[in-house]
Amino acid sequence: MAEVTARRAAPTKVAAASATEPSTEPSAGRPVARVRGLTVALTRGGVTSPVLRGVDLDIAPGEIVGLVGESGSGKSVLALTLMGLLPAAARPRVGGEVEVAGTDPVRGTPAQRRRLRREHLGVIFQDPMTSLNPTMRVGRQITEVTGDAGEAVRLLTAVGVPEPVRRLRAFPHELSGGLRQRVMAAIALTGRPALVIADEPTTALDVTVQAQLLALLAELRDEFGCAVLFITHDLAVAAQITDRIVVLYQGRVAEAGPTRDVLADAVHPYTAGLLGSRLDLDTPRSGALRTLPPEPGDVAARLVGCAYHTRCPLAVDRCAVEQPPAQEHRPGHWRACWRPASDVAAAPAPATTVPAPRAEAVPAVPAVAVAAGPTTAVSAPAGPPVVEIRGLHCRFTTRGGRGPKHVVHAVRGVDLDVAAGEALAIVGESGSGKSTLLRVIAGLTQPSDGRAVLRGEAQMVFQDAGSSLTPWLTVGSLLRERLRPLRLGRAGTAARIAETMDLLGLPPAVLGARPAELSGGQRQRICLARAVLVPPAVLLCDEPTSALDASLAASVLDLIRGLRARFGMAVVFVTHDLAVARLMGERIAVVAGGEIVEIGDTDTVLTTPSHERTRALLAAVPRLTPAGAPSGESARFRLDAGERA
Repeated sequence: MAEVTARRAAPTKVAAASATEPSTEPSAGRPVARVRGLTVALTRGGVTSPVLRGVDLDIAPGEIVGLVGESGSGKSVLALTLMGLLPAAARPRVGGEVEVAGTDPVRGTPAQRRRLRREHLGVIFQDPMTSLNPTMRVGRQITEVTGDAGEAVRLLTAVGVPEPVRRLRAFPHELSGGLRQRVMAAIALTGRPALVIADEPTTALDVTVQAQLLALLAELRDEFGCAVLFITHDLAVAAQITDRIVVLYQGRVAEAGPTRDVLADAVHPYTAGLLGSRLDLDTPRSGALRTLPPEPGDVAARLVGCAYHTRCPLAVDRCAVEQPPAQEHRPGHWRACWRPASDVAAAPAPATTVPAPRAEAVPAVPAVAVAAGPTTAVSAPAGPPVVEIRGLHCRFTTRGGRGPKHVVHAVRGVDLDVAAGEALAIVGESGSGKSTLLRVIAGLTQPSDGRAVLRGEAQMVFQDAGSSLTPWLTVGSLLRERLRPLRLGRAGTAARIAETMDLLGLPPAVLGARPAELSGGQRQRICLARAVLVPPAVLLCDEPTSALDASLAASVLDLIRGLRARFGMAVVFVTHDLAVARLMGERIAVVAGGEIVEIGDTDTVLTTPSHERTRALLAAVPRLTPAGAPSGESARFRLDAGERA
């Protein structure tokens, strides 16, 4: 393998080979990955659709390139193409040129492609639990690649895994999310690859573990000299680690350039829309959240002219019929747009709207108590709360192989009230006990000690909408099933469903679809529709937007806020994102080690935090300003602090 140097890549240098195509080659010399005019079409259900449409990209040795775009923009398909792993069942049709470390991953022989993946490529996927074998210990999975236990320990040490010898004997489910991602990073670095592809590796991580992983990738680039293709839908995450950003939309490069230039001077309406719809700690809390317009149903319209013209607030007639060429805005900064860059800067960000709030009575439901052990007496607020928790403890016993039993104390002595109609956000790192607390309220987990009372009905919306919807039922069947106990009759059921679908902005055609045929945003809206068909006393939300891109997340959050106002229900919203917690909660409870370490009104908690955990969460929130990678020392400190918890 050609030797690479560990350095921060120089600013993009544009090749003069073409006046109409952007060259994203950042420096002289041979790039690790070179893509020219790449087109990929995949066939699903007998329909062939273009996924990538003329992508050009170079990645230099030692460079970190951010590939940014919404779900469905083609990011993961580009990664699979570079790996030579396009799904054969989709009968891929590939055009253009692709070269990675001197090998064509599409047209090379099977032996050449296997050698490429074994010797020159490393991959870190979004969900390590689906990438690691759950039946094999971590050590065996690493030594399958390294062939040597000593090398496995060295790699785990290099990626910052504490007690690496002990971790070799662990199964994946016995590790935290952050440690599992570090194991994936160790496997990816086996053989010192020329290119590491990180496909949404931070999406499901809390902000502190996310910061650790970003710091780790920067350290590994500096130590091993590998290039990194970092795929994300969050521009602020990309800002923390990347040298350059490539913005992909509907299979085409909309904008590409040095990270600082793209973030400070976005010159494509799509990039500006992504920046405008991102939530942060300064997002206005009143009014509708800013989002990109929804995708139109006419797919054919997006295949002619500029791919973004059907959603673009600046579109003119020319945009609908003629594809704009890539033009250099300034050295190394490219855009594909007919409108002048000055128009993009002056364009207002679009906003979504939710239905006007309307009070609606919530049917009275008797209180349900889940108790174990004595109840702690406390003063009650005026009027009974819909959720009342006293002295709650939850313990789980696990066993690793033939090893001793281990007791996990997930929730420790929690007292909590949620008033009728209140919005409470619960934040904390992964493994802090947030979701366990929510599952106790829902009646899905029994407490070990203490008492939890729910006055009324609770409905829960989960993080992964796809896995919480029955895959073989149509949407219509799922919703009718929810209404069956009310005995509304055929006409009454149809009317209630139609009203709810309209409320959530879902077209009637969706009723005949199955969950797998819908987008991620549509599936989450269906989960919300099922939850509010019979308005509950409290809506429990467990990270419902963490896997959605910024614009979709904002639209779902707006819906939840509108539904709460309309039906007068309480909302308990679990999240690891403080910006989301700020928007969704009148109060915020910070959870660490199974305890509520801080609770209070949102503004007080975020502006004058009293606990070190709250301050650590605030410090780890990614900002759009590129600040460079954190130092190895600070990253390791955060790892040790997080893992001790």
